Amino acid sequence: MTVLDTHAWIWLTNGSSVFTNAGRREIRKSDTLGVSVISCWEVAMLVSKQRLGLSMDVEDWIQTALERPKVRLLPIDPAIAVLSTRLPGDFHGDPADRLIAATCLHHQSALITKDKRLRDWGQIRIIW
Repeated sequence: MTVLDTHAWIWLTNGSSVFTNAGRREIRKSDTLGVSVISCWEVAMLVSKQRLGLSMDVEDWIQTALERPKVRLLPIDPAIAVLSTRLPGDFHGDPADRLIAATCLHHQSALITKDKRLRDWGQIRIIW
């Protein structure tokens, strides 16, 4: 399984060509593309703040995006919640990024992200 950061999930769903060759290759070869439930919250927040426009209601968009082939919603269970407060190294305070990083560590999965702070952290395998 490979986990998608929120922006990567949005781009995949909307058919964006912004992915690098490595990102496209990983999406093709991965049997499962994990999406943390916190990404649903992030998408809804972006829409509510008018920082993201969608062609349909956000709840419908999320449901449709989760029905894509290979996409699997990953819950935040107690182990992930606690791990997000105990991340190794120097990790910034963004709660969504902390939960996504903890999800990757918990599932021992790589993360597709363009986020420089996550790429520089060095504790999970990043594909970009």
